[in-house]
Amino acid sequence: MGEVILSWFWTTMKKRIPLTFLLIALLVGVGILVDYLRGVPRDTQASYVGSGKCAECHQSEFDRWHGSPHDRAMDLASSETVLGDFDSAKLTYQGVTSQMFREGDRYMIHTEGPDGEMDDFEVKYVFGFDPLQQYMVEFPDGRVQVLRVSWDTNKEEWFYHYPPDVRDEKLAPDDPLHWTGRMSNWQQMCAECHSTNLQKNFDLQSVCYQTTFAEIDVSCETCHGPGSLHVQLADAPSLFWDRYHGYGLPDLKSKNAKIEIESCAPCHSRRHRVAGDFRPGGELLDYFEPALLREGLYHADGQIQDEVYVYGSFLQSKMHAKGIRCTDCHDPHTTRLKYQGNQLCTSCHQHPSGKYDVPAHHHHLPGSSGAQCVACHMPETNYMIVDPRRDHSIRNPRPDLSVELGVPNACTQCHLEIENRGEGEPYADLLAAANAGDVAVKKIINRIDRQMLAATEKWYGEPEEKHPHFAYAFDAARKRKMGAEEQLVGLLNQKDLPGIVWATAIDYLSELNTPSSRAAVIGQIGHPDPLVRGVSIRNLHQRGYSGKDLVEAVGPYLTDPVRMVRSSAVGVLAPHRQLLAPEMRIAFDRAAVEFTEGQRADADLAGSHYNLANFSLDAEKIGQAETEYLHALKLDPSFFPARFNLGMLYSRTGKDEEAEAAFRTLVAQDPSAGLPRYRLGLILGRMKKFTEAEQSLLQAIEREPKNFDYHYALAILYLESGALEKSLNQARRLEALVPGVPATGELVRAIQREMKATLLKKESGNARIPSDRTDGE
Repeated sequence: MGEVILSWFWTTMKKRIPLTFLLIALLVGVGILVDYLRGVPRDTQASYVGSGKCAECHQSEFDRWHGSPHDRAMDLASSETVLGDFDSAKLTYQGVTSQMFREGDRYMIHTEGPDGEMDDFEVKYVFGFDPLQQYMVEFPDGRVQVLRVSWDTNKEEWFYHYPPDVRDEKLAPDDPLHWTGRMSNWQQMCAECHSTNLQKNFDLQSVCYQTTFAEIDVSCETCHGPGSLHVQLADAPSLFWDRYHGYGLPDLKSKNAKIEIESCAPCHSRRHRVAGDFRPGGELLDYFEPALLREGLYHADGQIQDEVYVYGSFLQSKMHAKGIRCTDCHDPHTTRLKYQGNQLCTSCHQHPSGKYDVPAHHHHLPGSSGAQCVACHMPETNYMIVDPRRDHSIRNPRPDLSVELGVPNACTQCHLEIENRGEGEPYADLLAAANAGDVAVKKIINRIDRQMLAATEKWYGEPEEKHPHFAYAFDAARKRKMGAEEQLVGLLNQKDLPGIVWATAIDYLSELNTPSSRAAVIGQIGHPDPLVRGVSIRNLHQRGYSGKDLVEAVGPYLTDPVRMVRSSAVGVLAPHRQLLAPEMRIAFDRAAVEFTEGQRADADLAGSHYNLANFSLDAEKIGQAETEYLHALKLDPSFFPARFNLGMLYSRTGKDEEAEAAFRTLVAQDPSAGLPRYRLGLILGRMKKFTEAEQSLLQAIEREPKNFDYHYALAILYLESGALEKSLNQARRLEALVPGVPATGELVRAIQREMKATLLKKESGNARIPSDRTDGE
């Protein structure tokens, strides 16, 4: 009996086991699916958790970061962080002797303050550690100011970090470049790239800061973004990361190198803000626009000139075009190079014959400084007096461009230093002097340039290029040479040019404002590169297009996927909103809010209020424009464009006394400028203050003798005041100054008619009046 029951049991179970397993598998599958679908809401915003939290799981990366330049980007002043000599050390520069000393645990400096008087200031923060350390003072209004007295960590000595071009001048206490001025203000110039999640918290009414940061230095979350969501997902009892948010951080290791590069770019570029609250992994142009290759920032061939950092250079490189990214060369946590010497380059640029790292290629003694790849392809320029930085456009030396255009080249830089035995002025300063007209220096540099050209042509032959280098076009544009427009338009036919070069060509073309240049600019608004697209659209503003044409051409870009392009479009269309279709008006209003919010993110900058004022003026919001101009001047009373535009606004709205006051202030601020005197003269003439108006216009002409408008305005003033002889003589001078201008001929004829009418009136008044009486009565 027992055997029968057992047999029945196994038979039954064999029939039911597949069904049981199927049910179990189904339940497990449903559980996994529910686990996958039960994600974090799409709109969840991550918050900052601190590098300590990151270290709990990523100790190795944390250890490599600890002590790195990012970790030491900023810190509280303490015995562990201060490197400078504060044992009553002194430094004298331009007649000011600063003394660095200690008061207990406090680090102090006795130096010139904002009122021009010597005073004691506490050093609250330190900035950086190699090759220099800077020191910062906090003021009662929350401002943090960076001292120009700095510590050279290599020479272990104090030095004065003078601004470019003012080496031999003492900065006045009210100079923006003085250490207490706005150009040395931490919040405006430095803060967001030396701390994590910096919030300026500026109050315009009180002109005070209550600045905060998540961490004082450049920590994990500066590069990876806020980590709370990542921590939440890592701690969750789930088989998956999130279907919407991935692992809760941007994928910096993505095959698309753009994600990583643009996460580094905000702090390694010269740029201006489009919007606030950038997070790594975002589209750079949604938040920042990089500076173009303009004069004063870059040389005509795109080499670094001013302190532009590296992003704008790297965009020009073949490395960038090939998808190379920052971490191919730099360890992201230590920031050190991955390899030393030429191995950094030959780790990728390999050749069976040793093609590159051999004398046959570099023509220098192996192991010498001239045999280093970076010496030729990434030359250094010193910034902040002691900080050498390499040009990341990674180009071949071009002595031929140096001979023809006066741009630098790595060969001359090195050989000039050899000739000077490492002493004397830096190459960049000597080159600037040569280009400014120093004949003796120019002769020396030109001699070495030609020697280098002869050598490179002997070794490598002439450069092989499908098209002339863009340096020729940019140099022609900068110097207003004949043929500049043709060369710039020619660049737009070179499809392999980097976007930043293309955008710069558009920017130069827009300044010419000829029919053909305008056609070239408007032809680029659909370019696939958003930087080119945005620059092209922005440069359509006030360029002679009808409102209807602008609405038709630019309207679609109010909904462009990139915010910088939308901001450009809304700026161009501000005067023409009423011409937009209803759906376009909605897009315009959305883009206008974006633009305004972007400017408000820098509410402590006069330039942001100036931009808002101009936008309001274009939109015919006169009161709002006036308010924003006044805000700009509250932050920077010397801001010429804001005061000038405010004066123009007052003139346009009939507020002549306010306009007069604005232009008189500008005249006092810049005694050498002709424009404010011209505008003041026009206002005074309209107010019938003819003598003062004449004086102001004559002063404007004295400063700009060939300015047609100034001479014309003076002739009109004389005409309106009844000084007809003076008016005619002035008009004749105008004809000689600029022959063939129809307006001048019309003015001469108008004056002559007025003179004739005046003469007839005078003769009529002097004629004998006949008597009604007859003779003999």
